[in-house]
Amino acid sequence: MTQLREATLHASETASVSSSSSSPERAVYDDTDFFTTQRNDSQSSLGVASLRDMTMSSSDNLVYRISPISRLPSELLICCFSKLSSSIDLRTCMLVSKTWSSNAVDLLWHRPLCNTWPNLQNVARSVQEPTSYYPYCSLVKRLNLSNLSDEVNDGTVQPFMHCKRIERLTLTGCKALTDRGIVTVVDGSTSLLALDITGLDAVTDHALKAVAENCPRLQGLNITDCSKVTDESLTAVAQNCRHLKRLKLNNCTLVTDESVTAVARHCPAMLEIDLHNCRQVTDQSIKLLISRGRQLRELRVAHCSQITDNAFLELPKHLTFDSLRILDLTACYQVHDDAVEKIIETSPRLRNLVLAKCKDITDRSVNAITRLGKNLHYIHLGHCAQITDAAVIHLVKMCNRIRYIDLACCHRLTDLSVTQLATLPKLRRIGLVKCQAITDRSIMALAKYSREVPPKQPGPSLLERGIHALLNRCPKLTHLSLTGVQAFFVREDLTAFIREAPPGTEAFEKKRLQLLPANLMNLPAEFTEHQRTMFCVFSGPGVNRLRDYLNSDAPATIYAPEGTMYDDSEAEDGDAEDGDTDQQVTGMMNATGLGVDDDDMNDEDEAGEGSQYGAEADA
Repeated sequence: MTQLREATLHASETASVSSSSSSPERAVYDDTDFFTTQRNDSQSSLGVASLRDMTMSSSDNLVYRISPISRLPSELLICCFSKLSSSIDLRTCMLVSKTWSSNAVDLLWHRPLCNTWPNLQNVARSVQEPTSYYPYCSLVKRLNLSNLSDEVNDGTVQPFMHCKRIERLTLTGCKALTDRGIVTVVDGSTSLLALDITGLDAVTDHALKAVAENCPRLQGLNITDCSKVTDESLTAVAQNCRHLKRLKLNNCTLVTDESVTAVARHCPAMLEIDLHNCRQVTDQSIKLLISRGRQLRELRVAHCSQITDNAFLELPKHLTFDSLRILDLTACYQVHDDAVEKIIETSPRLRNLVLAKCKDITDRSVNAITRLGKNLHYIHLGHCAQITDAAVIHLVKMCNRIRYIDLACCHRLTDLSVTQLATLPKLRRIGLVKCQAITDRSIMALAKYSREVPPKQPGPSLLERGIHALLNRCPKLTHLSLTGVQAFFVREDLTAFIREAPPGTEAFEKKRLQLLPANLMNLPAEFTEHQRTMFCVFSGPGVNRLRDYLNSDAPATIYAPEGTMYDDSEAEDGDAEDGDTDQQVTGMMNATGLGVDDDDMNDEDEAGEGSQYGAEADA
């Protein structure tokens, strides 16, 4: 049998060689099913592969052993891995092969997870290991230890002295850190772009001088509540970190015009600066900061009480600041109508303007603000008690893209203003705390409640029906404050859905001692017993539960929703232009108090229901 098979094979080969065809004949025993171009074929012909023609070189053999996905370019692999949100998934990918490991390791170690103490210990141990397969210390680009703020100290950050390629370092609330720990980390960190040491009250000029000397590429610096920092170190930072774009100096009470002037002169790329409660800053530095900061987008000078009209009136003539989008002048008491008019003239593209507690501004300022037109999205006029209905009505007609408006304690406003505000198609939130002339008619206007109900008809009160309609017409409503509205806070069936009132004085002090240092800034001020009794705020899920409860007894035809105050599907020109509208508005909520629910009660000294500063008052 063997001899016969060999003879047959020999005859087949002879016929193949003598054939005039360019394609080899199929071997007798060859039953392969795939086709491939052979070496003796023309480029256009296809032949059947035989075992003798399938010999491969060692390099070809190696290629065919690798799976197709492993032959993807590194760029595509990294793109695929970047879609994985879980660090566990990335770690699993690293265990597949060397190719996958080398392309996934950067993503896994780009921002190591340090949310628990064991995780932090593992990371610290790895970055110090000299014989590790990968140089983990040079892979770390972002480091955030704020989740362990109560446990982090100078010794904790010591291992990260080997990480010289960190770009973003966040140490918010790590109050046990001192200058020594900061200097250890930033020493030699020439790649550092952003540093956040909010709440580190032990940090002094020594640490910031080290930042100035070692971080020439720094673009963002947040030293909020670092009360020991002075002009000396900030001037050094401004002179050496000339790429600085974002600077937050909130509550740095030792800061004066000297450092702000240095920033204005040496940091031409400045985009955002926050000088909240830097009470020694005056017109001189603000004027220079605005005139030189042609790219400035956000300027916050809340509670800088020495700022006057001159900071704006003395700006160079015929100069406009098209980049300026956010201006916060909260509690700048010496700012008047003349300054507001100049601001609008020189900054025609302002989106967010806060004039809360600028008590001397009048309708004249509001009429000037109307020139912003469709650019205006956020306006805070809380405690501007001289404003009247005429100005608000004109504002609504000219600025129909307003989303957030606060008119707290504007006592002269009546239902006419609210009825006009209800026509704003984009309105998301309105603050009318202590606008005492407003009646149920305003609630009905906001709810677009159109069905006539006879006043003497038995059933819920007019106010309750208005609130009910408001809830159904505004399905995206997330916050409803009815503090002091007797029709609601005296009803146990409705108060079952309200938020828990902030603690009284004794409970407040006890809770303050239990909180982590990083969370103290979010603790609302203590309430009196009277305020706790009157407290009636529905927030988040509480709003939905209240709506469901009221709907359970109501006829669907009366309270059925007929649309919302804000249509997400509607495209808006200019919203994508800067890509920051929603983020800016959210930031302004935090900056001015529209997001601070507990301040609704703190207004005994006319401080700011509807304002962040209601809790702190003017103490």
